[in-house]
Amino acid sequence: MGSKEIRPPSSLDIIKWLMVGCVIAIGVAGNIYFDSYSLAIRASILILLAIVAGLIALTTHKGALLWSFLMDSRIELRKVVWPTRQETVQMSMMLIILISIMSIVLWGIDSLFTYLVGLVIM
Repeated sequence: MGSKEIRPPSSLDIIKWLMVGCVIAIGVAGNIYFDSYSLAIRASILILLAIVAGLIALTTHKGALLWSFLMDSRIELRKVVWPTRQETVQMSMMLIILISIMSIVLWGIDSLFTYLVGLVIM
């Protein structure tokens, strides 16, 4: 994992998760109560409340673990060697050709079985 040590869970985490739940509940109840207001205003407030809930959640032990995981994932993503445009086009063309050939083969097998079943039934 990352080089930063993560603190152990504390009893305040339960209070923080309750606060997150309350913020979400306030957002849902407010959205229902103020349904006559503009959708843009309500959506903006809901986005703001979601950000607040997310920031509160990040201060918990599980939130710190999630943040550490995301940062480690970002580091690993930078290590990936991405294919060039030419490689991507060549592999895509190979896949299209392979899928076309397999489709024709499966169509042929299906047609053969249909013909054989037709001979047996009649």
